[in-house]
Amino acid sequence: MSTTGSSPTVADVVAALDRRYPPAWAEEWDRVGLVLGEPTNPARRIACVVDVVPETVDEALAAGAEMIVAHHPLLLRGVSSVAATTYKGRIVHRLIKSDVALYVAHTNADVADPGVSDALAARFGLTGLRPLHRPRPGSPADGPGRGIGRIGELPAPMTLAELARHAAAVLPATAWGVRAAGDPGRMVRTLAVSGGSGDSFLAEATAAGVDAFLTADLRHHPAGEHLAAGGPALLDAAHWATERPWLDDLAAHLRDELGVETVVSDLDTDPWTVHAAAPRPDDKEPRP
Repeated sequence: MSTTGSSPTVADVVAALDRRYPPAWAEEWDRVGLVLGEPTNPARRIACVVDVVPETVDEALAAGAEMIVAHHPLLLRGVSSVAATTYKGRIVHRLIKSDVALYVAHTNADVADPGVSDALAARFGLTGLRPLHRPRPGSPADGPGRGIGRIGELPAPMTLAELARHAAAVLPATAWGVRAAGDPGRMVRTLAVSGGSGDSFLAEATAAGVDAFLTADLRHHPAGEHLAAGGPALLDAAHWATERPWLDDLAAHLRDELGVETVVSDLDTDPWTVHAAAPRPDDKEPRP
């Protein structure tokens, strides 16, 4: 990876990302775009992360990044202070002192084509992709191929149990892993995927007639009621693991568009760090 031509600036990176993930496509409650940074500063090396946390900031600074592009907003809700006495304030202060810019592409990257769920679908080799949840007609994000989540066909049918094991193998590893709900022997040919929290799309997965739906942050009651009503089988992966694949696409686009160097974070920021399955009667130790 190398920088070609004149050095791109923060403003150049913002313009390229705004073209690919227009801020107008974001949900009304979301906060995307340039969070901090001087537009005229150089941005020759960019760190791509899911979460802006002290550990990913450490990683970016150690790599010499001049800009961070994140999926999750650091400042999603309004604040009256970014004093260094707060967790997020300390991050803001550190980035400003280090002259590192910060940009966020969140729900505008979720809805894009290609976007977050396209990268997730690619991990499963899904074909014939179409959106799971389409934007409201007439909204800024409305357009061919755009929407949250993707529906597609697996390369070959597999049982739900096999698919759960396959998902654990092709997604980034986390302590959370992948859990499935439904008949383990159920054959899965069509799969819906949605990066991040997806239980608000359970009804749409059912209406689409898919065999299974993979997402993150599924809750007990909505999942149970969904299955009781005859909905598709469910696979619940770690939130971070469902969105990390997009970073590779993001980095590739920035390199191709601007000739910048990129650093993709593989740092697992999923908050769950231990998983212990209940032991079988003949086991002496819990199964991993």
